[in-house]
Amino acid sequence: MSTPTTDSAPEAAAPADTCAQCSKTLKADDTVAASDRLFCRSCYESLRAEIEAAVAVMSADVNYAQAAVGAALGGVAGALAWWGFTVLTHIAFGLFAVAIGYLVGHGTVRFAGGKRSRGLQALSVAVSLLSYLFAVYLVNMTFINNALAGRGESFRVGFPPQSLDLFVRVVTVGAGMMDLVFLAIVVYEAWKIPRSVALPPRAAA
Repeated sequence: MSTPTTDSAPEAAAPADTCAQCSKTLKADDTVAASDRLFCRSCYESLRAEIEAAVAVMSADVNYAQAAVGAALGGVAGALAWWGFTVLTHIAFGLFAVAIGYLVGHGTVRFAGGKRSRGLQALSVAVSLLSYLFAVYLVNMTFINNALAGRGESFRVGFPPQSLDLFVRVVTVGAGMMDLVFLAIVVYEAWKIPRSVALPPRAAA
């Protein structure tokens, strides 16, 4: 007897794509891909408008006075941390200065209520530069005073500096290429943290 044959089962139809927001079945001319998800054009435009509005709010009505306080506190904390490390270890570890840019940037954003803007970036960079110079002065002052004491001299470099000329001379003692590298990192961190959120370009349907 011949073995009866059975027809193979028909393949199941591929499920239709649906909008990740409203679950509507998507058509080819009404599909927008964004963040690994599919949306209908209407939902995509609505969500995009909400996100753009939220980003705009983050850069509006910035309290620069409070932001300046946060930036200054971050700068002082970073400078004192670097100086304290130097005093304890007797090592001028320049990479420690990177904390200045990080703390200034986060202090700026936190005291501004989470706001982000180009103005806050400029403020953060300015404070980080001043804080870096302040920290360099303290670190170099420590080593200079230790050297003076070792030679039995009575003169000491004080804080605040006795003159602008003395400040410049102390800050530039032993300055080299690596100091510029550390300063660039400090400025980059201070610039990066308070920058406005950049939205990706609009997705094409």
